[in-house]
Amino acid sequence: MKRLILALGVCLAVNGAVMADGNAFTPLNFNDTAYGTQSAAATKSAPAASSVEGDAVGNGNIQNAIQQLDNAQVDIRNDLLNCKTKYADVDAQYKLIKTERKALKKQVSSIEKRIKEIDKAKEKIRKNML
Repeated sequence: MKRLILALGVCLAVNGAVMADGNAFTPLNFNDTAYGTQSAAATKSAPAASSVEGDAVGNGNIQNAIQQLDNAQVDIRNDLLNCKTKYADVDAQYKLIKTERKALKKQVSSIEKRIKEIDKAKEKIRKNML
């Protein structure tokens, strides 16, 4: 029982030291120089006034980037319309050629059939002559 209480006490003491600053983990954007000091907080307020100008420039840059993306999107949509038009033309040509091919195939087979019939008729005539 004493060992259990001692082990719990040691765990609580170590845990208390780790949690002393209130954060169990250090965040990714942790700034060593501005952590817990008054002078860092005072210097922090001065750049805040100049950051308004930075934000305005940043907003302009973001708006410019959005406008460029919009222009790129319009260009891509125009390319898509061109591709769809070309596709429709090629598809129409394909269907036309397919129909012509089918008709020519029927014509070729009917001509071959007529040739075979003529050959058969010639053979019958030859047999009758003998």
